[in-house]
Amino acid sequence: MSNAITMERQRTSSRARQLVPHLLGSAFLVVIVTSFAGGMLLGSALGSSYHSDLLVNLSTRFTTARLGVIIDLLTSCGIVTIAVLLYTVLYRHGKIVARVALALWLLEAMFMALSRLGALALVWLSQSFVDIGSPGQSSYQVLGEWVYKGVYTQAYTIHMFFYCIGGLLWYGLFYRSRLIPRLISIFGLAATAMGLAGIAAEIFGATVPTAVFLPLLGFELVVGLWLVTRGTRDELLQAPE
Repeated sequence: MSNAITMERQRTSSRARQLVPHLLGSAFLVVIVTSFAGGMLLGSALGSSYHSDLLVNLSTRFTTARLGVIIDLLTSCGIVTIAVLLYTVLYRHGKIVARVALALWLLEAMFMALSRLGALALVWLSQSFVDIGSPGQSSYQVLGEWVYKGVYTQAYTIHMFFYCIGGLLWYGLFYRSRLIPRLISIFGLAATAMGLAGIAAEIFGATVPTAVFLPLLGFELVVGLWLVTRGTRDELLQAPE
């Protein structure tokens, strides 16, 4: 009787392990959708750069901005989910590296949320600015520019920095483990290295075209679809600890 129970537990554990990669792939795809939707909404509400009319224009787009923040907070939750699932799949192939990568992506999620806190602060500033009559020169505009450039934009840049460093570690573990085709892992490493170079340039004040970061989107789409449809090599996923 006890042997039968033990065998059933082992089968259940094995099925759960096989399900994790498919959940990971689904999480990648969900985060692609939420990050795109949230970015589009916030972009339409806040624009791509600060300008003197931003607080006035934002006063007509409060709902759009708040909805974008909510969706991007869901993206932060998705990042945490992906990080935990990646750790579950990859920690056997490098525990220290996986732990560092997990910490980096938790920081990524935190700075994403901090950036969106900046967006909510801009909504509050816009409401107050319009309530006092939108004077041409006021401390609201100075504070608005600081929040936009110093919190909303910079926190997002830092979130991408942690994403790229963590990504190099995660995708290096994928390459090492052969859980997915190495060609996909190499794609991820190359895209992440390119993204990291772009983020470093932005930190030093350069303007980096969006095309530099598009390979990251392409990789996440490819690896997400692969994991959903194919999973990982089960014999490696079930390797003894």
